[in-house]
Amino acid sequence: MPADLHCHTRLSDGSLGIEDLILLANRSGVDTIAITDHDCQAGTVRGKIIGKRHGVTVIPGVELSAYDQSKQKNVNILCYLAEHPDRLEGLCRRNSLARRKASQLMVGKASHKYPINSELVLKCAAGSTNIYKEHIMHALMECGYSTSIFGTLYDSLFLPESPENILIQPKFPEPKEVLEEIHNAGGIAILSHPGKDGLMDFVEEYIALGIDGIEVYHPDHTEEERATLKTLAKKHKLLVTGGSDFHGLYNKTATPLGAEVTPEEDLTLLLGYQAKQRRARKKAEAKAAKEAAAAAAE
Repeated sequence: MPADLHCHTRLSDGSLGIEDLILLANRSGVDTIAITDHDCQAGTVRGKIIGKRHGVTVIPGVELSAYDQSKQKNVNILCYLAEHPDRLEGLCRRNSLARRKASQLMVGKASHKYPINSELVLKCAAGSTNIYKEHIMHALMECGYSTSIFGTLYDSLFLPESPENILIQPKFPEPKEVLEEIHNAGGIAILSHPGKDGLMDFVEEYIALGIDGIEVYHPDHTEEERATLKTLAKKHKLLVTGGSDFHGLYNKTATPLGAEVTPEEDLTLLLGYQAKQRRARKKAEAKAAKEAAAAAAE
């Protein structure tokens, strides 16, 4: 049962709408997907309904943004199966606002270099809950300054090491706060593509903060990184997930849906994780109550 647990739609920085994504999954033989738009849960309910219609299981998900000030690194945390998703809406709104403020400043910087304006960028971002770097590049393509989203111009504008970059870092919360929000919502927290984000040397620090699992299978992970992450997951008894990080037209390299998937045994562990945690808590509470009763009787 192929399960691609990392997919983006037009609601964030993907190019396909929810229904188109689900139809693509059906045609591609991918039985299970998770819609994990950045700081946006809006696609989950509609996705589940459309998924049932087309024989595709849609697991509730969201990719939440954090920023580790001590390391000056963006940290992405996937949340699956939140039992109280409404409790994440405040965090999603705050992150969305932070991203919007940063994006507006980047659009302003881009408009000083090229004859684009915010109206054109917003047109290119139609359907999204925010403006992303890809939408700015789309506007520049519309004006003839590039023939692709990614390439020389993108690198000049959006790579941190470029002296010409227009990057503005959104004010996202620390990873610890995001993890607390996820667990308060009864969700499962998975560290997203640590290899892609340059976090391989810090994974154990995030494990200590309370992540429930690691995204091991990702297009940007090398075989060595996968092996290291699997070893860490096994050592700390963490969940393992995988997905294509599908963005459609906005993928940096050709990456079809289902290019990376979560193995069936790991999917089963993910789906049963919350019930297992509840059983463990009840057992611990019963043991504590028994010990307290014994101590009181002495």
